[in-house]
Amino acid sequence: MRPTIVHGLAVAALLVLAACSGRDASPPAVPSAAAPGAAITVFTGARLLVGDGTVIENATFTLRPDKHFGLVGSAAAVTPPAGATRVDLTGLTVMPAIVDAHTHLSRERAALIADLKHRAYFGVSAALSLGQDNGGDVFAVRKETIPGAALYRLAGRGITAPEPGRSDIPYWVTSEDEARAAVREQAALGVDIIKIWVDDRLGKYKKLAPELYGAAIDEAHKAGLRAIAHEYYLTDAKELLRRGIDAFAHGVRDTDVDDELISLLKAHPGFVLIPNLPDRGVATDLSWLSVALPPAQLEPLQAAAVDNPEAQAFFAIQARNLARVSREGVTIALGTDGNTPWGPHLEMADMVATGMSPSDVIVAATRNAAAFLELDDAGIVAPGKIASFIVLEANPLDDITNTRKIRDVYLRGDKVDRTSY
Repeated sequence: MRPTIVHGLAVAALLVLAACSGRDASPPAVPSAAAPGAAITVFTGARLLVGDGTVIENATFTLRPDKHFGLVGSAAAVTPPAGATRVDLTGLTVMPAIVDAHTHLSRERAALIADLKHRAYFGVSAALSLGQDNGGDVFAVRKETIPGAALYRLAGRGITAPEPGRSDIPYWVTSEDEARAAVREQAALGVDIIKIWVDDRLGKYKKLAPELYGAAIDEAHKAGLRAIAHEYYLTDAKELLRRGIDAFAHGVRDTDVDDELISLLKAHPGFVLIPNLPDRGVATDLSWLSVALPPAQLEPLQAAAVDNPEAQAFFAIQARNLARVSREGVTIALGTDGNTPWGPHLEMADMVATGMSPSDVIVAATRNAAAFLELDDAGIVAPGKIASFIVLEANPLDDITNTRKIRDVYLRGDKVDRTSY
């Protein structure tokens, strides 16, 4: 029998019984209202790194039913609602979830979702894939919010000069008209940003000419989009800035930056640098990855993490450049390049090695990177912001590698299942 029929018979039976007893049928009892805070979770006792450089010791913050932060402040300043579920984080540190502003992720749906879930495991709430993304799956996933997975943003197909032997996903443009048409096509698909490569690959190919990337930047701005450049040489960085580029996906890598570049950067107050530092070339202990990676994957990574003087010299140029650009007040955001889910934790340590403070690096990895992805409700722990955060077993302000000591990850108010990678 269908439920509606059963319900009808039950009601009829109650009416008959009431009539036979000579009394009115009483309505069913209504349960008492829940306490006002019953659907709210309150977290207490942690050191809270807000994401904007502020630190709140012995913090209290609440998670609302809509998956956003409610009250945020010191324990003395916040009175949680009666009946709220309590989570004691005494002795732990909380920071916003990380945002990775430069990746290259998979293009097929299943693999792409796996990439995003692997990032969530390491405390990453969103990732921007820059310029090698085509096919229907990437645009479909862009529109989705997948439980237990980082959000996905993309640049679609980037723009470069012909590079035979390299990926043919980017547009290979040879005229201004081709550059503008490429931008219009990607804008129509709904990309988040336009990616441009300006690099000769150490003399292997002809670089994209200024008039071509200038046309692409101009067309992106006409479409209401920003443009980000992969660049290598100081001279190209300067000309890109003159042509209105909005961000660099790498720092200058051939030489130390000069006063002219700093002046150009300061003339573009909205500009963002995503340094994406190279391997530091020093022996590194990767045992912290053993909880996620099987020995067959971890062992070759550990074997490669050795001292390398050539890599150290290449890193040193970019370290000096990042230190100066950061000191000059240019906005820095975190990015890792490639497809390494734990990469942000390596990058943050490298950024500190350049001379940036752990606090500034955490701001770059949270608030600044979220703002770059135009995630206005993410990147900091504040009332009304989406509740994506990491619970750490140690303080990364003492040692930036403590970002790797993750106890829990919450994405959009829900605790991520980290029992398997």
